Amino acid sequence: YILMAEPDHLIVKPIPNLSRDGRAAAFPFFYIEPKKYEKVLRKFFPEKEGPITNIDPIGNSPVIIEKESLSRIAPTWMNISLAMKKDPEADKAFGWVLEMYAYAVSSALHGVGNILHKDFMIQPPWDLEIGDSFIIHYTYGCDYDMKGKLTYGKIGEWRFDKRSYENKPPPRNLPLPPNGVPQSVVTLVKMVNEATASIPNWESYAAE
Repeated sequence: YILMAEPDHLIVKPIPNLSRDGRAAAFPFFYIEPKKYEKVLRKFFPEKEGPITNIDPIGNSPVIIEKESLSRIAPTWMNISLAMKKDPEADKAFGWVLEMYAYAVSSALHGVGNILHKDFMIQPPWDLEIGDSFIIHYTYGCDYDMKGKLTYGKIGEWRFDKRSYENKPPPRNLPLPPNGVPQSVVTLVKMVNEATASIPNWESYAAE
């Protein structure tokens, strides 16, 4: 089995093998909408392959999958990604999630179903509690005023946004969020601080 994850995934606790009976385990993304884009997707998933609902609302990550299944999906995933990118309609429709759609289509073409686990990961600041989740995905910026109120879309008095560190890593000892900020965001920053404190010579990476 293979776990596909990303650099902006923080593993909160050990992840069990959630895959079962030849089906992969995956996280359902609300913005992957095969039904909405059926007309475009039919270029890559013809009607003879079955209903559009065979395409799960997933990307390739986080996913737990049998190695053999991934070995079948991977070449198709690459080829469909390239084909979608070369297709102006698909490229415009899917944008930065194009490879996610390509993976979902490829899984369906090879008959690899997915068990959808909403608790696979959380995405602060929208998910407030960690609950039973295994991963924190720090994809969205977290902006708050000093009273702990979310100011999404406006740079907050306190903020953590990975885009602030595109040119260099974050420094050690990031300030913790103010009182009232959700547990998910507090845990995220504490885990980043724990990691940077544990990596030797981190200051040299994060230097001006």
